[in-house]
Amino acid sequence: MKSASKSHTEVLVRLDERVARSPVRDGFVERQHFADATSALWLEGELVHLEDLVLHDAHMDIRTPTHELTRAHAVLRTRRRIFAQKPDWALSRDGFLALTGRGGAMPAAGQKSRDGEGAGTASLEADDRDDAEADLLAEEFAEIDAVLARSSKILSGADVPGRKEEASRRDRPEPQNGLIYDLDWNEEERLAEWQAVVAGARDLPVVLRAALLLEAWSDIEVLQHAAWLGPLLVAALLRQEGLAAHHLASLHLGAKNIPRERRRARNRSDRLLASVDAIHDAALAGLKEHDRLVMAKSQMERRLRDRRANSKLPDLVELVLSRPLVSTGMIQEWLKVTKQGALNMVGELGLREMTGRGRFRAWGIV
Repeated sequence: MKSASKSHTEVLVRLDERVARSPVRDGFVERQHFADATSALWLEGELVHLEDLVLHDAHMDIRTPTHELTRAHAVLRTRRRIFAQKPDWALSRDGFLALTGRGGAMPAAGQKSRDGEGAGTASLEADDRDDAEADLLAEEFAEIDAVLARSSKILSGADVPGRKEEASRRDRPEPQNGLIYDLDWNEEERLAEWQAVVAGARDLPVVLRAALLLEAWSDIEVLQHAAWLGPLLVAALLRQEGLAAHHLASLHLGAKNIPRERRRARNRSDRLLASVDAIHDAALAGLKEHDRLVMAKSQMERRLRDRRANSKLPDLVELVLSRPLVSTGMIQEWLKVTKQGALNMVGELGLREMTGRGRFRAWGIV
């Protein structure tokens, strides 16, 4: 396992070195956030379309957001928040308490904008509004389903705690308010158990330690409503240790390529190997995506030759590189152009249409 860990470390470091001096670094990081968020929900058995997540993030939904889409956006926001902070923040006491919902409200100070590490007040305000809306929606869902669950227990003749007792236990801080409350789920104890694994694995090689923490998070089932947070904390560890200093590893995306039989194997050694391979696959997928973006940027920049100095095509190139797809409305909003102007710019760059729909059209790089 140590030899496998060494080879996987090399792939991860190679990716980080390319990202560190890459002309598409910001776009690559942002695309990885989106890809990892949808993969996190896929691993939980929920399908969230990438285009829906992009539009929801831009506040341009074409349909009512689903609960799954709201959760995927929570993953996206959390990834951005971790990457915007210092490398050692996520696993520090303050960071850990904040990310697990035990440190009070999210502070806006120190966060960065969606387009990489440059701060942007407009995007921060949008994120804060979206956080509040998502929390209110989740709380309403939780209240309704808690009443339904209580009613079902009463009708079946089961013993149900009084409303005051139930409310007091449910009011304990949680990272996410889910649809069903398991009142016997002791998150504080499980978090302490996982942190003990973190402390006990400090002397191991970094990739092996990351795999051990991934396996332990899944085995302990730490958080009832935010199982996706564990891989983000492990990705933060890889960043803190310098193996992925310039990006946040997409461990959900890597795990998506590992068969479920391996991820859920009865033998712990098999599960550890699956976690190591997930880290390796995440790095390989990152290398392929980075090289594809570099080539796409080079091809689009050829179309920018002899353009006037005030042309907005370079801005469109940056937008397209930072999102898996862009819609006409997104181009209008970001570049402050008319609908026809947006369509003309899309044609000049030769972008590929992604949806094929008449009423809603979106484009991406070839």
